[in-house]
Amino acid sequence: MPEPLIIIGSGPGGWTAAIYAARAALNPLVFEGALSEANRLSSTLPMGQLNLTTDVENFPGFPAGNVEGFLETAIAPDRRTMLPPRAGESIAGPELMELIRQQAVNFGTRVITEDIVDVDFGVHPFKLVASDGSTHEALSVIVATGAKANYLGLPSEEKYKNRGVSACAICDGALPRFRNRPLAVIGGGDAAVEEADYLSKFASTVYLVHRRDQLRASKIMAKRAMDNPKIKILWHRTLEEVLGNDKDGVTGARLASTVGEPELKLDCSGVFLGIGHTPNTAFLKGKIELTPKGYVKWTTPFRTHTSVEGVFAAGDVADDYYRQAVTAAGTGCMAALDAERWLAAGG
Repeated sequence: MPEPLIIIGSGPGGWTAAIYAARAALNPLVFEGALSEANRLSSTLPMGQLNLTTDVENFPGFPAGNVEGFLETAIAPDRRTMLPPRAGESIAGPELMELIRQQAVNFGTRVITEDIVDVDFGVHPFKLVASDGSTHEALSVIVATGAKANYLGLPSEEKYKNRGVSACAICDGALPRFRNRPLAVIGGGDAAVEEADYLSKFASTVYLVHRRDQLRASKIMAKRAMDNPKIKILWHRTLEEVLGNDKDGVTGARLASTVGEPELKLDCSGVFLGIGHTPNTAFLKGKIELTPKGYVKWTTPFRTHTSVEGVFAAGDVADDYYRQAVTAAGTGCMAALDAERWLAAGG
């Protein structure tokens, strides 16, 4: 028998879809991703990008406070032991993801810790192939595989992730470690300028590091950077190494020159990568309509429908604009409701 609904992905969008689908008696099956070395290296392990962050201060319902007791009672013991030690009063990314996952499981969501590596949306029920070689059929599918932030691949960058290295200013910019301190943003497109502009609300100075002598950002965004007194643009520079120590995290950056000038050592408390995101849609190419940037295309305004009837998309896999945990969760809810109504109509 085919599954009524299979959800691919396990970030805020996927688990929220599972919560709503389970409460609607759709008995959803979630493929949360494989615990593989390849996924670790590509930052696509289960639980999404939020699982790679530290403090989460902007998800509704989790003000700073002593949440230790709640975590002890809310999360299954075998999952609780996998969480890192608490480091602050705010809810941490891994803790929040475990709570959302546990909520979905409590309502009866079934979970398989494998990737979906291939799909056939040309037949119905849809056919899906998992990374362990198993095949599955589904009457409806929600794609919630997210998008990963692009990094340069420097060893020092990896070493200081979540300790001063970030790819999301809106997520992390207001954290105490960054307030009233100099910060660096790497990149020259709209994404980088948006990061720099946002960070200027909190930082003492924002250094925008760009390899060329002209920003790739749109003219209006470039003007915004030029006019912001807190943003200082460093032309013809690339990030060579993130500097720091075990106690303080990031303390600076070593910048190379693209025009033969001496290297520059920059004192800063944070390095933000503003070089874009890559949606996790490689397994969908040729199977469903994607945008020019590779994101799943929503085909109906204010709905999560895709180009294939019965296939829906939630979270950052279809959203290249907001990319927030709360918006991903919102579209997860929408996708579950869309799937439920599509199935009820005889899909």
